[in-house]
Amino acid sequence: MSNLFTRIKDSVMADLHEAMDRKEEKNPIAHVNQYIRECEQEVKKIKRLVEKQYEIKQDIAKELNHAKMMSEKRKRQIQLAEEMEETELRDEAKTELEQFEARISHLNEMSDKSVKDLEMLETKYVQMKQKLKDLYVKRLELRSRENIARTKQGMNKVLETELVSKSASKFAELESYIERIEQRVQTDYRLHTLDARFQELEKKATTTN
Repeated sequence: MSNLFTRIKDSVMADLHEAMDRKEEKNPIAHVNQYIRECEQEVKKIKRLVEKQYEIKQDIAKELNHAKMMSEKRKRQIQLAEEMEETELRDEAKTELEQFEARISHLNEMSDKSVKDLEMLETKYVQMKQKLKDLYVKRLELRSRENIARTKQGMNKVLETELVSKSASKFAELESYIERIEQRVQTDYRLHTLDARFQELEKKATTTN
């Protein structure tokens, strides 16, 4: 049963990917937008890592300062124990002093490494942001090229010889039709005027008789 579900899921995912591929072919800008969104997510991840590295560096500095403070404290206590001839206290303080000094040495190495790591991360982060800006510019360029291509395509369609000749033929037919109407109007006007003149003439003839 699980194999059946797996095959169904794989089939659905394959159909989905095929549909997405067809969509990208029709609209390549959509593919660029998707790529940019993925890059933006990666940049955000790196930003969070850089911020986390700053926090780690600060925590290392705190531990280092605390270890140094305790080291100086134990040195003073050792001196006091020697002055007071408290051998046992002195030895215990010396043991802890060695531990603190070893911790300080380790923390110093960690601090130096954290600084280098942070510098590297910041450099990479800046590079990624610049790369993302380049992608924004590239998208603008592609959008401009796509718009120009579509505009030219529309212009070429309008300016095609066959279409223009058809348009000219349609305009010629329309012009001929209008001319026929104009001639008919002029003829009707002349006939009307001629009939009106004869009506006046007939009235005059009747009056004279």
